Amino acid sequence: MTSSSKPKSSNAMWGGRFADGPDAIMEAINASIGFDRRMAAQDIEGSRAHAAMLAAQGIITDSDAEAIREGLLTVLSEIETGSFKFSTALEDIHMNVEARLRELIGEPAGRLHTARSRNDQVALDFRMWVRDQVDAALGGIVALQKSLLSQAEAGADWVMPGFTHLQTAQPVTWGHHMLAYVEMLGRDHSRFADARARMNESPLGAAALAGTSFDIDRDATAAALSFDRPSANSLDAVADRDFALDFLSAASICAMHLSRLAEELVIWSSAQFRFVALSDRFSTGSSIMPQKKNPDAAELIRAKVARIFGANTALIMVMKGLPLTYSKDMQEDKEQTFDAADNLMLALAAMTGMVADMAPQKENLEIAAASGFSTATDLADWLVRTLDMPFRDAHHVTGSLVKLAEDKGCDLPDLDLADMQSVHAQITEAVFDVLGVHNSVASRTSYGGTAPSEVRKQIARWKEKLQ
Repeated sequence: MTSSSKPKSSNAMWGGRFADGPDAIMEAINASIGFDRRMAAQDIEGSRAHAAMLAAQGIITDSDAEAIREGLLTVLSEIETGSFKFSTALEDIHMNVEARLRELIGEPAGRLHTARSRNDQVALDFRMWVRDQVDAALGGIVALQKSLLSQAEAGADWVMPGFTHLQTAQPVTWGHHMLAYVEMLGRDHSRFADARARMNESPLGAAALAGTSFDIDRDATAAALSFDRPSANSLDAVADRDFALDFLSAASICAMHLSRLAEELVIWSSAQFRFVALSDRFSTGSSIMPQKKNPDAAELIRAKVARIFGANTALIMVMKGLPLTYSKDMQEDKEQTFDAADNLMLALAAMTGMVADMAPQKENLEIAAASGFSTATDLADWLVRTLDMPFRDAHHVTGSLVKLAEDKGCDLPDLDLADMQSVHAQITEAVFDVLGVHNSVASRTSYGGTAPSEVRKQIARWKEKLQ
């Protein structure tokens, strides 16, 4: 086919500058409508606010503004009902909406883009979309915290092993362990809230990069769209994607916390631990091993973290070499952010369901808490308090007693007094009072400690905070 016979796909939205439309490859690499259609609601909301401001400032007529408003509502309805015809040739959500608006209302549609560029339009749409995702994440975090609090309250005085290096360290309470994740998620909530406050500036009115000569009211559009203020520098307004990076950074840390909890659920639900039983709703079976009950939801949460981390890294790499202001590279800011947001919300919902449904195995937890010389530190502390022994000496004596118990094939509470006195003659019968796991956890009454009394105080604090 000769060049003169090639079909043309002229894009009328570009005007007269380009006689021929892009060929199929350019259209494919350039178009973003396949994914940025997710911002349709934000795009239309921003356009409605912009049109209302233009009319209030006398830049367009009230009748044109009303036609635009009604037309945009029709477009939104078509999109929501699935009757809207998206066009790859029109590249993105902005031009798809505007083209359909022109079909619906004619000439007034052409006035909508007065004092606006696609640069500040997309910055606005994406910022509003990310802000909505932050709000969703905040709600999802609180829901998970409440599920964890319910578990903590039910087992505030249940004992279980606390681990370091995945080795038994000291007894703790189930409630204390659940509250550890409530605290982590509390920091996640704070990070998302901080990000939301920082991103809540409107870029609308920055136009292409330099602002506009029209007498617009940026404070009015900012207020109409629930922003705290308009952005103060037009160059930064169209070039900034920090708000998305803030979201992805907070999402990455939150996802890491979810992955740590997922890892514990995988371990705890295994036949070797039997600390918890996961419900059938969040488990699967094996095609050939009928005894299997696999913690697939927890494992998938653990894996989805990689996608969220990847999105964060990818956007940093996209932005790191860009001069001010807008470059087409920034079209690559959305797909992975969309994916990360989807997977974060899915992981939060799945974890909330698993935690709400899981059944801690109280007896197995207590048996495990008493094994592995878990009260060795209590013994050393007793030697310090009762015999006024320097801690390093007490540590040595306790280590000798642990070795003796290992040689006898028993745990510390199973040694008799004579065995203990063979290591240190001043040990008395009173030592056995500290070797029980319930006594051990009850003694940890320092602020933030594992004692049931402290756990209940923290549960009450969090309940009040989450109301």
